[in-house]
Amino acid sequence: MRRGKRATAHVTARVQARVRALAEARRWIGTPYGHQASCLGAGCDCLGLIRGIWRTLYGQEAQTVPPYGPDVAGTPLAEALMEAVCAHFVEIDKDSPRPGDVLLFADRPGGTARHCAVLSQRDRIIHAYWRRSVVETALTPWWRRRLVAAFAFPDLPPAEPREEMTWPNLS
Repeated sequence: MRRGKRATAHVTARVQARVRALAEARRWIGTPYGHQASCLGAGCDCLGLIRGIWRTLYGQEAQTVPPYGPDVAGTPLAEALMEAVCAHFVEIDKDSPRPGDVLLFADRPGGTARHCAVLSQRDRIIHAYWRRSVVETALTPWWRRRLVAAFAFPDLPPAEPREEMTWPNLS
């Protein structure tokens, strides 16, 4: 019986992480594009969006991000993106992501991951679009052919117990 409760708590924590990640991603819509930035309302790139969501959910950066150029394809940083995501997120089947999951894309089918987004609906993604802003766009066949991997945010830490407010007895 106890094992079932733990499994249910795990599933609930994963669902809560997805719900909160998606809500946070939506808050970033309209944030201008800023290479290497990660500041809600001021600027971010695709990685900065994911970093900002992570900070909101877990309270701090998952790891320090080294400087990177606008095109990481073919550089050691392209592999580093996949390694970092694998180290901090939970890999899931790329053919069945859920809203709130992180998707990694290549610049060409079969290429190395170099762009990330949050799935917002079955056929829509939220991502920082180069030279524009954070937007919600269609997950078109063009994007689907370039999908490299999908990841879920890890379970949220247990909520801190809150002190209940008590009213003084005025009688």
